[in-house]
Amino acid sequence: MKKFLSSPKSKKFLRSFQDYLLIIGGAIIIAANVPLFLEPNHVVSTGVTGIGMLAHYLWGWPIGMVTLVLNIPLLLAGLKWGDGLKFFFRTIVAVTVMTLMIDILSPHLAPIQGDPLLYTLFGGLLDGLGIGLVLRGRGTTGGTDIVAQLLNRYRGWPFGHIFIILNGVILLAAAAVVGVVPILYALIVNFVSGRVINVVQEGVSYARAVLIVSEQAEEIRRTIIEDLGRGVTLLEARGGYTEKSRPVLYVVVSRSQVTLLKHIIAEIDARAFVVVSEAHEVLGEGFRPVKKG
Repeated sequence: MKKFLSSPKSKKFLRSFQDYLLIIGGAIIIAANVPLFLEPNHVVSTGVTGIGMLAHYLWGWPIGMVTLVLNIPLLLAGLKWGDGLKFFFRTIVAVTVMTLMIDILSPHLAPIQGDPLLYTLFGGLLDGLGIGLVLRGRGTTGGTDIVAQLLNRYRGWPFGHIFIILNGVILLAAAAVVGVVPILYALIVNFVSGRVINVVQEGVSYARAVLIVSEQAEEIRRTIIEDLGRGVTLLEARGGYTEKSRPVLYVVVSRSQVTLLKHIIAEIDARAFVVVSEAHEVLGEGFRPVKKG
C-alpha cells in the first residue's frame, strides 16, 4: 500500500482528487453566498452570476439556471480555444456545482439582512474564499474569466483590464435595475473578495523578506546564521551612484524575528540600508516543504 501511494501515478491521482475537492468546496461556498448575503440585499455579483441575478430581479428566473445556460457557450469556447480538456473539465465541475447549488440551497438558507456592513463584509469573505479555493484547485468559475483569458491570449489585451471592463458593464446595467446604493455595496463586496482571494492563493503573510546593504555584510551574515538560525543569500550588486561593487544580504525570517534582526543590524552597522517586505508564501528549509503543484 505504501509503495502504491508513493508511485508517480498515485501521487498524480491524489493531487487531482485534492484539486477537485477544493473546486467543489469552493463552488458550494460561492453558491451559498448568493442566497445568504447577496440576492436578499440586491447586491449584484460580478460576472455571469451577476447577469443571472439581474434576470432574477427582472423576470424571476432562477439565478443558478441562467448562470449555467450562459456559461455553456463560454465553456465550449474555452474548450476549443483555451487550455484543453483539463481546463474544460475542472471549469465545468466548478460551474455545474456552483449553479445547481445556488438553486438547491436558496429555499433552505435564511437570508441575512439589515446591517450593510455585515452582509457586505461577509459576502465578500465567502465570495473570495470560494473563488480562492477553486483557483487553488487549478480551476475557474467560468463566465467573464474565460472571456478575459481568451481575449488576453489571442488579442494580447491585459487580463485585468478586460476583467474590470466586463464587470463594470454588468454593474452599470445592474444600477438601472436595483439602484446605485446596492452597486456601491457590490463594489465593497468585490474589494473584500479580491483581498481574500489573494490570502487563499498566496497564504497569510507570516514571513518577511529582508534585503540588507552594509559595509559590515560579513559580520551581519555570520550573526544572522548564529543568532537567528536562518540561511542568508549573498547577492553581488553595484551601487548606482558610487558604482562600487558590494554584497547585498537576502534573508527570510518569521514575523517574530524581525525586531531581533533589526536590532542585530543596528548593533553592527547603524548606517546599513535595509528593506523589509512581506513574503506571502515561503517554501523550503526552515519553512514549509516544497510540494509539486
